Amino acid sequence: MQTSAYGSWPSPIDAALAAAHDGHPEWLGFVGDEVWWTEPRPTEGGRRTLVRRRPDGREESVLPAPWNVRSRVIEYGGHPWAGEVVGGEPLVVFVHFADQRLYRYEPGGEPRPLTPVSPVGGGLRWAEPQLRPELGEVWCVLEEFTGDGPTDVRRVLAAVPLDGSAVQDRDAVRELTDDRHRFVTGPRISPDGSRAAWLAWDHPRMPWDGTELIVAEVLGGTLQEPRTVAGGPEESIAQADWAPDGRLLYASDRTGWWNLYRDGEQLCPREEEFGGALWKLGHRWFAPLDSGLIAVVHGTGSTALGILDPETGELVDAAGPWTEFAPTLAVHGERVVAVGASPRTAYEVVELDTCTGRARVIGAAHDDPVDPVHYPEPLIRVFSGPDGRDIHAHVYQPHHPGYQAPGDELPPYVVWAHGGPTGHAPLVLDLSIAYFTSRGIGVAEVNYGGSTGYGREYRNRLREQWGVVDVEDCAAVALALADEGTADRDRLAVRGGSAGGWTAAASLTTTDVYACGTIVYPILDLAGWGTGETHDFESQYLESLVGPLAEVPGRYAQRSPVEHADRVTAPFLLLQGLDDVICPPAQCERFLDRIAGRQVPHAYLAFEGEGHGFRRADTMIRALEAELSLYAQVFGLNPPGVPTLELTR
Repeated sequence: MQTSAYGSWPSPIDAALAAAHDGHPEWLGFVGDEVWWTEPRPTEGGRRTLVRRRPDGREESVLPAPWNVRSRVIEYGGHPWAGEVVGGEPLVVFVHFADQRLYRYEPGGEPRPLTPVSPVGGGLRWAEPQLRPELGEVWCVLEEFTGDGPTDVRRVLAAVPLDGSAVQDRDAVRELTDDRHRFVTGPRISPDGSRAAWLAWDHPRMPWDGTELIVAEVLGGTLQEPRTVAGGPEESIAQADWAPDGRLLYASDRTGWWNLYRDGEQLCPREEEFGGALWKLGHRWFAPLDSGLIAVVHGTGSTALGILDPETGELVDAAGPWTEFAPTLAVHGERVVAVGASPRTAYEVVELDTCTGRARVIGAAHDDPVDPVHYPEPLIRVFSGPDGRDIHAHVYQPHHPGYQAPGDELPPYVVWAHGGPTGHAPLVLDLSIAYFTSRGIGVAEVNYGGSTGYGREYRNRLREQWGVVDVEDCAAVALALADEGTADRDRLAVRGGSAGGWTAAASLTTTDVYACGTIVYPILDLAGWGTGETHDFESQYLESLVGPLAEVPGRYAQRSPVEHADRVTAPFLLLQGLDDVICPPAQCERFLDRIAGRQVPHAYLAFEGEGHGFRRADTMIRALEAELSLYAQVFGLNPPGVPTLELTR
């Protein structure tokens, strides 16, 4: 064991390795007996491909570059593909990211467009396709821009002909609903085909605030007499589906926790979540099996995969190492597939045998790119915040099998604030975290008040308190680590992306806790973001996070980092995608204009071709190395082989 200062340890986990392993399998589905899913390709321009698992276990990328299977509905997207075996061969429809058109694909042929291109605003976009070959159609969510503004948009359920007759004819797309609701999810069709169920909600609510569960009769390929059967302004229905016997299943948080219901009857009352925040359309936390049992993703904080008997309420979880399951499930007969990960493994495709309860990896299997002795072990912690409130966090201590620091040195720590803010930090292996811990820099992921996974009361802590509770909770964790002797009080940093970028920036303008910060595609100007500088989905999000702009305009100015740039004294790194329509670069530019001439060391890296969330390997490499260089310069570290980030004043 060698002795060397924290932050100077040589690590086999470089930025290229971390970038190559960013992202995970998503959007599972069965095509006949085969399991298919989408998977990221950071080194191929950040596209997502469609992967097919053959019966013999071979995995193949179905679509070569530049095909990119990803929807932009509500900008965060949704389930972008569907497939069935028709005439003995797979028939697949998918959304191509570049033009957002639906395409039809049969192996051995070239994808053929099914939908037209619209020159209006953001055009026509599609999500949650469901094949209806008996009707010659695919049913989807249609997002249609009616003007050039980000909120000039309508959303309906629609049917697209599979014969390509709508390619040049928008009128050939058959609308199944009107646009009375601002947002809708894709319809779930009952086993006998007689009914459809979907979710809807309207501004200023977000879907985790309140949604409506709508049921309609299906008659002659049309939806008749839609009616609301559950949900409301203060009840969030996260998902709906049908039991094999035709009874309606849904996940509601009417008790304060997303629990499962069947025709209004609670099936397994627990202070756990059987649902989550609908950031993308098509998330699935439960899936009914032909036997009547229900596959579920559930838990408090972290999640497990289990099988629920709705008659007895008995819930049996799959055995295995996984501590987090993504909200994507697919079932076929009695087969269940999910996407799970752990602190020692990245996300992989898992199949659960419902008869034995045994689970095994069947796709995207984790393969250690380095010796796993270099991975950090998370400590699941609960800290005490202001007013004694609990704050959940994962603490990753510096760790290297061949190095230790001098006995009198305390390590630097970076507090990570997740995005959302109605989201959470999962308990999984993240090589971006290991990139820092293996060099001697600790990381603390904070699930601050407002995070999902801990019930509605915990989520509601952030109502009208964004920029207060999140900042306080992150600071409380940082200071607690310093007070207990885990972290060096003088070498604390904060970092976050999107809403986490807001928290990082707000922390630098309102506290003196941190010596520096990394701010990634952030929100910096509440008034601008709340009056047309973002996309439709979140355009009224601040009404609940901050308060109604018309009633509390001063609060928007009071909390915005752009209004208090003069308070920033700590060095910072600002990272931004130039194609970001959710948190646009204009906000960063205003912030930098107000920093100019104030002698605060900083760097601004803006990346062409990147939107909200970096997906290209070269971008992620540059961003990670720049972040490490910032900490090295501020904390007095000497990490080997890292390019120096030029800081301007």
